[in-house]
Amino acid sequence: MASYADVLQYLSSLDYPAGKDDVIREAEREGAPPDVLRALRALPPVDYANGNEVARSAGIEAAPELSPSQRAAQARDRRPRVSQHLRGI
Repeated sequence: MASYADVLQYLSSLDYPAGKDDVIREAEREGAPPDVLRALRALPPVDYANGNEVARSAGIEAAPELSPSQRAAQARDRRPRVSQHLRGI
């Protein structure tokens, strides 16, 4: 299965906005493996503003190491997060 980083790697030199055909053509030109190309061919035919939009539209999770329960907990937690170095300010 294609990863988020894989998709971004093979689309790093693509100029956005770009359509589905442009995305697939760029990935093929960059030598993307079959699993990445398969994910990109399943994209909806719209214009994409950046590589992150492409990966999300392809259904690839940015943080696959999180379990569904961890994702749900993050969605419920509305407290703003502050970096450790800013907490004393």
